[in-house]
Amino acid sequence: MDLNFCSLSSGSSGNCYYLGNDFHGILIDAGIPGTSVRKFLERMNISMKTIMGILITHEHIDHIRGLELLTRKFSLPVFTTHKIRSSILQFQNLAPSATILEIPLKKKFNVAGFDIEAFPVCHDAPETIGFHISAGHRKITIATDLGHICENAAPYIKAANLLVIESNYDEQMLVNGQYPYFLKKRIRSDYGHLGNHQASAFLAENISDNLSHICLAHLSKNNNTPKKALETLYKTFSEKGIVLNGKQLISVLDRDIPGCMIKLTG
Repeated sequence: MDLNFCSLSSGSSGNCYYLGNDFHGILIDAGIPGTSVRKFLERMNISMKTIMGILITHEHIDHIRGLELLTRKFSLPVFTTHKIRSSILQFQNLAPSATILEIPLKKKFNVAGFDIEAFPVCHDAPETIGFHISAGHRKITIATDLGHICENAAPYIKAANLLVIESNYDEQMLVNGQYPYFLKKRIRSDYGHLGNHQASAFLAENISDNLSHICLAHLSKNNNTPKKALETLYKTFSEKGIVLNGKQLISVLDRDIPGCMIKLTG
């Protein structure tokens, strides 16, 4: 059975990812309007009736914007930690019927046949998590919104066959850009965002043949470009003597439109 992944949107304007098989699917984050989620999925011939739930990484609006409609109109359950649940309820006026189920950290739970582990990452929210999702021998890790890759997150990132990893900003574009100093400092901090150089260095040190797909995610609109992110990655690989030879497929996830469906087989 194929394991299918598609980014519906990735960036500070909104984040939402689809993961599914031949029968069911889940969403990771819901940072775009619920109507857009339905529209994007229908274009791929995916019915909302097959979506079994939403995993939420943290309470920032670009990750929860669509929750109200998705939980009310489609009755989708939400899965997140106790701290994140409490934060969401402070920011989102969800219907009384909304179901938000609390999940543990670093312990497996199951949704729609997927084995899922939430792991902590370092970001400036009350709590932020990534997700490691497996079906059989195929493993997907989603790690966005993190200032650095800590010892809690690293093993899950290294274990992925398909990795969605933040590559938020180009260092020089950020330094020379128009953002105020305090915001630049926040972005570059250990609890801000992962830059092109950080993501590339980690990948160069830990890449293996088990990693078949690298998806660079959550690119800044003002402080990065897909070209910059890719150039940094390939330059870092070259400096480390890494030759890909087609073993890893590398892509940059679009900010505003769905990407191509990626199928993991075997």
